[in-house]
Amino acid sequence: MTEFFIYKAILVLVIFGIMLLVAMYSTYLERKVAAFIQDRIGPNRAGPFGLLQPLADGVKMFMKEEIIPNVSNKTLFILGPCIAMMTAIMAGVVIPWGGVIEINGAQYALQIVDLNFGILYIFGIVSIGVYGIMIGGWASNNKFSLLGAIRASAQMISYEIAMGLSIISLVMMTGTLSLAEIVEFQAGGSWNFWNVCYQPLGFLIFIICAFAECNRTPFDLPESETELVGGYHTEYSSMKLGFYLFAEYINMFVSSAVISTLYFGGYNFPFMHDLGLSDNVITIIGTLTLFLKIGFFIFFFMWIRWTLPRFRYDQLMNLGWRILIPLAIANVAITGLVMLIKG
Repeated sequence: MTEFFIYKAILVLVIFGIMLLVAMYSTYLERKVAAFIQDRIGPNRAGPFGLLQPLADGVKMFMKEEIIPNVSNKTLFILGPCIAMMTAIMAGVVIPWGGVIEINGAQYALQIVDLNFGILYIFGIVSIGVYGIMIGGWASNNKFSLLGAIRASAQMISYEIAMGLSIISLVMMTGTLSLAEIVEFQAGGSWNFWNVCYQPLGFLIFIICAFAECNRTPFDLPESETELVGGYHTEYSSMKLGFYLFAEYINMFVSSAVISTLYFGGYNFPFMHDLGLSDNVITIIGTLTLFLKIGFFIFFFMWIRWTLPRFRYDQLMNLGWRILIPLAIANVAITGLVMLIKG
């Protein structure tokens, strides 16, 4: 039992460290992707190829002066970024990062906790995350921050409905809410067994809603610089601002992991059981495969940001309520009909 708790503690620290590292270097990658698309060079001064730029940005955040406006609600002003950061990190505890690895005859799953309601847990945590944005925007006592916070809450509430409906179709098909069991459902000899092949419309709805949930372009209305200066974190500086920015990139990382897990087989890869490798080696390769899938979707998030323009707010609401929700309901009905016919 002691070894089990030690293993879980180590796994928690490793996943936490990976999240922070990915969030830190996502800022570097985003600037490089933007530079490539816009035919520029990007960061290239801090270290070889600019690889130390994220560290320089982190030191800058730490060294900046902490400013709390006199007219703000100081307690809530501090609490907002803490909630945003905490909920972003907590969402990763139910994601299966790999299969089972054997150490000294004992088997350990590369998953912090396997909840039989894992999908509901993620939705619950994501729903709490909007409070961090709403509290921060309201506590700033700034009209631009408040408008950004209201936009964020309305946007997330709208798109969570379509996202939830798209997941219902997947749950109907797999018969489980556990992320680990959904990954096992997709374990087959080739990519044909991945859920994206059975739920293409559900996947499309889910990934569009993921962009809105992460406040990423073209759905970054809550921090629209041209209209709201900086949105809900206009009044923030130093590491409080850093927490909001880090939370966005961690949410993007977790969203990519959830998409890979639900629709692209998670840590499964084609012909994984036909290679004649040991279980531990297959587990390690599977984990690396999952992170490759996550890396692709992170790049996809960035590619979309620097390719598509921002929606108007009425277009955002129209897409959520008049297009995505009816499509998600139709997808649930079609899935149920197909399952009924197949018997």
